[in-house]
Amino acid sequence: MAARFDHTIIASTDPAEMAAFYRDLLEADEAPSWGPFVNVRLTDGVLLQFAAPPVDFPPQHYAFLLDDAHFDRARARIADREHWADPQRTRPGEINTGHGGRGVYLLDPSGHYLELLTSPYL
Repeated sequence: MAARFDHTIIASTDPAEMAAFYRDLLEADEAPSWGPFVNVRLTDGVLLQFAAPPVDFPPQHYAFLLDDAHFDRARARIADREHWADPQRTRPGEINTGHGGRGVYLLDPSGHYLELLTSPYL
């Protein structure tokens, strides 16, 4: 069998808040939770597991590919949040049109960098 991405654990200051944020923004499904994990399942089956780590954690970067209609809905959801057209955060409130699509960057409730894009880089 070819390798396929299955799941990741995302360090969270409040796992339930993070799961709700990602479910809403990504229009994802709830999944059964267990132990320290609050889980969200993406359409392609990838499981996002939110958990509070035992130590401080550095911010990570997570990028999600959305179709144009979903991107528009997500952008409407983040209209009141800080967001940028670039990862350096020099173009606030804008989107970028690089790589033949549209993209935007924002911080999630735990301070991780999110990227929403409509066209893959490759």
